Amino acid sequence: MIRGKSVRFGTSVGDAVAVGGGPRKAGSASVARALVLATSLVLLPATATAQQTMLPQDLASAYQVLDAAWDEAPLSFAALAFAEAPATGYGQYTPRGDAVFGAGDTLTVYAEPVGFGHEKTETGYGVRLSAGFELLNMSGQVLAEQTGFADLRADSRNRLREFHATLSFAFEGLRPGDYRLVTKLTDTVSGKTASAEMPFTVTAPAAQ
Repeated sequence: MIRGKSVRFGTSVGDAVAVGGGPRKAGSASVARALVLATSLVLLPATATAQQTMLPQDLASAYQVLDAAWDEAPLSFAALAFAEAPATGYGQYTPRGDAVFGAGDTLTVYAEPVGFGHEKTETGYGVRLSAGFELLNMSGQVLAEQTGFADLRADSRNRLREFHATLSFAFEGLRPGDYRLVTKLTDTVSGKTASAEMPFTVTAPAAQ
């Protein structure tokens, strides 16, 4: 069973860890285990309505237009990339130069979702996203999958827009070859969903 939990600490929120003892197998796939780590960090919140009254009129109007466009937009990714290491902040990550991994390597994915809803709370607004994934071979066969393995949450007095997540996947038993990782997000506030496919290659161990 894969279980997820979220932890809140200080002003950074949304640590979520999920460990899978047995993702779904298909055919002769040799995926024995999947380990998924999801982390979200929110920085630089957007200006709340109460604060917009302190802004110049043109800028306040621009925020209102942005809010309307944001609410109408589908949930999507402003950025989604394999990274060298977990991000240290919003936009603070190093993209990998390629998507080639050795057997047993951890796949670290940096994601910036946009278009998510904002739940009204007693103190302001909340972001409520649920993460899932699929691992496929190039013929489309699902080798492993999980929905709702981690909750990505954040609370603020402002409508947050700059939100990111780092997801790390460790798949044991993958044979050398080409695969596709599908990252999925569900917004429990608006009901919007997003998914994006990332091809990658697993290489054979070097000959001794």
